[in-house]
Amino acid sequence: MKIVLLYGGRSAEHDVSILSAYSVLNAIYYDYYQVQLVFITKDGKWVKGPLLTEKPKNESVLNLTWDTKDATGEIISPSTIKEDDAVVFPLLHGPNGEDGIIQGFLETIDMPYIGAGVLTSACGMDKIMTKYILQAAGIPQVPYVPVLKNLWKENPKQIFEQCEGTLLYPMFVKPANMGSSVGISKAENREELQNALQEAYKYDTRAIVEQGIEAREIEVAILGNEDVRTTLAGEIVKDVAFYDYNSKYIDNQIVMQIPAEVTEDVQEKAQEFAKKAYIMLGGSGLSRCDFFLTNKNELFLNELNTMPGFTQYSMYPSLWEKMGLKYGDLIEELIQLALKRYKQRQSFLTDVK
Repeated sequence: MKIVLLYGGRSAEHDVSILSAYSVLNAIYYDYYQVQLVFITKDGKWVKGPLLTEKPKNESVLNLTWDTKDATGEIISPSTIKEDDAVVFPLLHGPNGEDGIIQGFLETIDMPYIGAGVLTSACGMDKIMTKYILQAAGIPQVPYVPVLKNLWKENPKQIFEQCEGTLLYPMFVKPANMGSSVGISKAENREELQNALQEAYKYDTRAIVEQGIEAREIEVAILGNEDVRTTLAGEIVKDVAFYDYNSKYIDNQIVMQIPAEVTEDVQEKAQEFAKKAYIMLGGSGLSRCDFFLTNKNELFLNELNTMPGFTQYSMYPSLWEKMGLKYGDLIEELIQLALKRYKQRQSFLTDVK
């Protein structure tokens, strides 16, 4: 069977996707699969690379060229990735990859793919929509205020007063549709809040302002379609106020504690809330659920990532590794879950009279 590995993408998390792709290439079982590389450039070109039948010697195989004499790839129309007996692994993080756009395209060309469907991807990517759905499910979250760019431009004073009337400083400001801490800022006063909103609007026209709290960050990995499994929680051990993009992926300052040193009650609640959030959002394949844990053992769900990072430093595969599921076996399970979901959707369409 062929695995079509989509990586790169038109988002600020382009480089994270490449790191994830290389990790997957080193773990996939080439006795059973061959991997077709398809790179999406930052400006949206689709570049078809080599077909891999064994583990690459180094990550340079991912650096495809198409405009030189010694080109390693060729520009293609996206629809030409369509072929039988193939599964797509859309290893794309952030907008235009994790938000339902690619998923809708793959549904259109009728190919099975790893991960969440269109609606789940769109709602999971959008922090405001996620909070609305989790609020309906009764899952605890920190207080928040959604802030749309056009309303902020029309009356910034009203927005500031709304935030300050609902929340206390410090506040965290985030683009609604972005991940890996891109565009996130901490605000200690109104001037910093204004600057933080301006930063967030570089990435989206919708932002969310959240109550800052003193908390630990714990994460639960989720796997499955209807039969949902969760890991024990792991912890991001912080030595700074919060980790930005550089801390996570460039400087590699992240330290992970797996499993997290928390009470049994907190572990059970984290798994319960993660599973409930996954089901409420209609998850399939995989997700990672991120929580805040206060010193009073209050647990708040922060976000649910439908395509978590797969780099060698990533929490998602590390959590499953600790549960006894090796990286290669995890990828195998994801492939089988993708095929099961595809067959199920085909049966729904076939049964329509």
